[in-house]
Amino acid sequence: MLGVRICVRISPTRLHNCTTQLGLVSKLGLTPPGTSPHRRVVFSPSHFRSFAYTVNSSFQQLSSSLSRTHKRFASASASHTSHEAEKGDSLGNQFRVWKNGGGQVHCDADVDPSAVVEIGAVVHAGAKIAGLVLVGSGSVVGPAVSVGANTVLHYNVALSHCDIGESCIFHHGVCLGQDGFGFLVDPKTGEVVKKPQELRVLVGSHVEIGAGSCVDRGSWRDTTIGDHTKIDNLVQIGHNVHIGKCCFLCGHVALGGSCTLGDYVVLAGKSAVKDHIKIVSQVRVAAKSGVINDITAPGDYAGFPALPAREWRRQIVEARRRDRFLNRVDLDQVGDNE
Repeated sequence: MLGVRICVRISPTRLHNCTTQLGLVSKLGLTPPGTSPHRRVVFSPSHFRSFAYTVNSSFQQLSSSLSRTHKRFASASASHTSHEAEKGDSLGNQFRVWKNGGGQVHCDADVDPSAVVEIGAVVHAGAKIAGLVLVGSGSVVGPAVSVGANTVLHYNVALSHCDIGESCIFHHGVCLGQDGFGFLVDPKTGEVVKKPQELRVLVGSHVEIGAGSCVDRGSWRDTTIGDHTKIDNLVQIGHNVHIGKCCFLCGHVALGGSCTLGDYVVLAGKSAVKDHIKIVSQVRVAAKSGVINDITAPGDYAGFPALPAREWRRQIVEARRRDRFLNRVDLDQVGDNE
């Protein structure tokens, strides 16, 4: 084999730093730099083989060291994670991140894998959520609440003490299942006492409830909403109310506690129904009307107190005629006095 001599002109300081860091000064037989600005170093093939072997060994040692460090770090991380999990369990933190949306779901909740629980939403223990349900961010599904398939809960919906049917839509800020407005004054002490509100809200299928509406849970009977009923924004439904199927409640409608609505009832905007009132099926109530007596016959109603629409219109016409007549009498009296 022919000998090869390669001359490399290299800075003595750089040569010394490189060879010292790799431990090559003694192995390659190189002399530390002198006082000259540059040093002529002659490399032979044996130098190159020794140099390659030394560099390869150094990198293998570095790789082995990094592998041992990585294993120690992984072991410590696993130990820390296990410790944190045990700590969380001891504190009662049994929620897990739902893989389909990133929300928090309790370990004891029954959630269909196809349901979406968006980040920021919470599903509590004992809740049951069927397939293809959407729980929007900020929404809370309380303990023992059931939600039917294909139901959509938009942002900040709060459900407690209720059962929801299939294919319902609840818009932002809907609240179901909170305590109703039930109080009495104790005759002995004169203090206000809260009545127990311990029953539920039962919602049928294909029901839509607008933003900001509230439905109170029952005290002596469940509050119920029939199938295909549509409720507008900012509607208040008191405790123990029974609403039939296919009803329409427009914005700002208020239903007092324990009232009963039949099927296909329409309540126009800002109309109200007194507590313990019964309205039969196929009744329409005009806007800003007040129902303070039972309605026993189907038809259109208007006014305060609510009357059959034709009678209410007749009263309005008679009142206007009377006002015009009185105004003419007053003008005639003024003319006679002059």
